[in-house]
Amino acid sequence: MSGLLYSFRSTLRKYVNSSFILIFVTLLALFFANSSYSNAYFELWQTPMRLQFGDFNLFSHGGHVMTFMDVINDFLMAIFFFSVGLEIKREILVGELSSMKKALLPIIGAIGGMIIPVLFFFLFSPKGLATRGSAIPMATDIAFSLGVLSMLGKRVPPGLKIFLAALAVADDLGGIIVIALFYSGHIDYTFLLAAAAVIAVLVIGARLNIRTKLFYCLLGVVVWYFFLNSGIHATIAGVIVAFCVPPRPGTTSGRYIERIRENISKFPKTNECQGETHILTNQQIALLKSVESASDHVISPLQDLEDTLAPLISYYIIPLFAFANAGIYFGDLSIMSLFSGVGLSVFVGLLVGKMLGIYSFSWIAIKLNIVNMPSGSDWKMFAGISMLGGIGFTVSMFIANLSYGSAGAEGLVLLNEAKLGILAGSVCAGVMGYLLLKKYLPSEDYVNSLTGEGDEQEMVIEPGDQAMVTP
Repeated sequence: MSGLLYSFRSTLRKYVNSSFILIFVTLLALFFANSSYSNAYFELWQTPMRLQFGDFNLFSHGGHVMTFMDVINDFLMAIFFFSVGLEIKREILVGELSSMKKALLPIIGAIGGMIIPVLFFFLFSPKGLATRGSAIPMATDIAFSLGVLSMLGKRVPPGLKIFLAALAVADDLGGIIVIALFYSGHIDYTFLLAAAAVIAVLVIGARLNIRTKLFYCLLGVVVWYFFLNSGIHATIAGVIVAFCVPPRPGTTSGRYIERIRENISKFPKTNECQGETHILTNQQIALLKSVESASDHVISPLQDLEDTLAPLISYYIIPLFAFANAGIYFGDLSIMSLFSGVGLSVFVGLLVGKMLGIYSFSWIAIKLNIVNMPSGSDWKMFAGISMLGGIGFTVSMFIANLSYGSAGAEGLVLLNEAKLGILAGSVCAGVMGYLLLKKYLPSEDYVNSLTGEGDEQEMVIEPGDQAMVTP
């Protein structure tokens, strides 16, 4: 259990700070979209972008130059989905999706959280073009949902924390499948075969345990370009390339520890005088570099890339995506848009459909003894966690753009309605989930009385924890 808690805390640190940045840039986008700067704001995203090598422009699609918005939604979001793919692969290998026993409840909850919102969307949506957005309320935003959960501190049982994190990962996997199946255009098999050839090289490289990150990143860009021009949505390339990255380290942790001990034993055991400058010998410098090299080999390329990309994704790519896509012009909208059409469909899908889907499918599976309830929780707490699943911001916005972004003037109106439904549904789901959990979770005093000093000692000995407690 301590390893699972450490894994969750690492995930929490990765996403929680970024959730506050997302809130800020979303509000900033809404301000610019409805201020005197609105024309400049919307024109910025239509700026042509080029990454030119001679006559070849990487940022081109079907012979047309991509705009700034295209680069964000197709290229930068491919990097985001590459990171998601790395996370999914890690979870399948060693995490909460690594065995059927661990993965079954989050997967069942995620399936319910995708099916029921789609049914609600079709129930409230008008016919025609609007139905293209039926997948919009399927998503769960891991950054926002874990951000809300963090506000409740240690009152949240570990089992519920792990369930929500695993649910969001399974949900991302479902979203990727939906994008691949339903949001691809006319297939150009020449580019698709070229992409398959490069993917084969990546697979061979992984089998040969090539550890150079540049190998996977450069060939990944090539795969992305071929997918972009093949008709299959380019972000899928990120996920496929991620699954080619080898998860095996270059050396075992046991050999690494032996190497460190061997090198440290060669250092002279002398006491330095205070204020004396100690100059390392060439041999000592070589020993330290040997330890550093061993450190690089004990971390697998998969984990190394995931860790390297985390700050880029959390603090740059996703905030930029939110700033570009959350700018809704309210001049053509009214609050009544939430009570009809696509706005209502998305709003109800996220707020009601996600909660009912996650809760009901999980309830059936638990009552049939297929899976167990997360430890330390009850159905009232589970309802609060299910409600947080309705925070669908990032991927919902992305699917909304795929659904309506290229559908002309009518599509633009539907896109704004969908964005309004996403914002309202996500905010309401977050607030209601927080209030439910705040009411039904055990009090902090009660949690403290249960944990006592034992948990403090456990926290000290976990790997990577920097807390220092005096015995």
